[in-house]
Amino acid sequence: MSMLVLFGVLFIALLLGVPVSMSLGLASAVTLVFFTDQSLLSLAQKFFHTMHIYPLLAVPFFILAGAFMTSGGMARRMIDFANALVGHFRGGLAMASVLGCMLFAAVSGSSPATVAAVGSVTTRGMVRSGYPRAFGAGVIASAGTLGILIPPSIVMVVYGAATETSIGKLFMAGIIPGILLTCVMLLAIHVAARRHGYPAQEKRGVRDILRGVRHAAWGLSLIVLILGGIYGGIFTPTEAAAVSAVYACLVAVLVHKDIGWRDVPSVVRDAAKTSTMLMFIIANASLFAFVLTLLHVPQTAAEAINALGLSPWAFLLLVNVLLLVAGNFMEPSSIILVLAPVIFPIAMALGIDPVHLGVVMVINMEIGMITPPVGLNLFVTSSVTGLSIEEVVKASLPWLLLLIGMLLVITYIPAIALALPNWLYGIAG
Repeated sequence: MSMLVLFGVLFIALLLGVPVSMSLGLASAVTLVFFTDQSLLSLAQKFFHTMHIYPLLAVPFFILAGAFMTSGGMARRMIDFANALVGHFRGGLAMASVLGCMLFAAVSGSSPATVAAVGSVTTRGMVRSGYPRAFGAGVIASAGTLGILIPPSIVMVVYGAATETSIGKLFMAGIIPGILLTCVMLLAIHVAARRHGYPAQEKRGVRDILRGVRHAAWGLSLIVLILGGIYGGIFTPTEAAAVSAVYACLVAVLVHKDIGWRDVPSVVRDAAKTSTMLMFIIANASLFAFVLTLLHVPQTAAEAINALGLSPWAFLLLVNVLLLVAGNFMEPSSIILVLAPVIFPIAMALGIDPVHLGVVMVINMEIGMITPPVGLNLFVTSSVTGLSIEEVVKASLPWLLLLIGMLLVITYIPAIALALPNWLYGIAG
């Protein structure tokens, strides 16, 4: 009965249009009051405890770094560099959009921020060059999902904090899958461009490429600073997030001079609004997971799945189906915090690597970013392209199939995700 009330209140609230964060908190409070011996004070304590989890401090700092990069012109310079590399291929501008998303993802950690930063620059250019607006929308919405796979990733930070898995290993595990997915997207764009006659730009010479490198050098250096600092033992992932925010601010104001000191408070204010929204979602999702634990849902689910005698590959298939469904209705961080307490212990009992499981969950979250009704990338893409949500959903369908195909590959070939962290940490060990 308690389970029915918990999920019943949640789904009714969602159907009524109540924000996901408040729906999770409301369902948690109602169930706690009527079906447990806990007081509402325990919810308040859990809420504030979640806000004091140290690794989660990386979330607002990465959001702030992304805000300074977008406002300060670093994102645009990265896109120009990507265009110099691949613009001369058929579909080159669309390919540059994907590379731009990959580069911006490597410093922002956020999928919607990646779509907004890259899409606002490239979609108009694609339309002017003769690409269908819908094609550009599909490319941007799907390539923006790289923002939560390629390190640093906010969703990986949340997973690491929820499961006590090394965030450094998770970051490293996202690199090869992220590059592989980028390459598959580039190939798909090139094939589509040749089939439909999409244009190519003039071939850039070495001088143009070097000029692009020079202009994008400060942004590209941030990638080296973050990853080199983490794996060189100079600072933790959380400290890397703070360093990246300060670095992006100084470059935007003192080097590129695209914004002045008087603009900094407005950038910080906008980033704070986004951070507050996301952290509020994370805190309420943590409450929901807390209530699930009080009701012994993880233990019951583990016993039920163990009774089925599932093999690791069958369990991973079940996990993918569950996460793909959840991705239609919930925000990635919420899904991680609600479902990880259920999935993680069973996976460990079956001998599944926690880092591999984290990458699989993150790729599922990527897919959720472009699936209705709450796929955040769909709304951001609609905003930057001027298309309706329905048109963006339709444009994203071919890319959705591609992402699902890559999900299956990485799910059943763990070495793709684990090779780099195992090698790096094997050397360190």
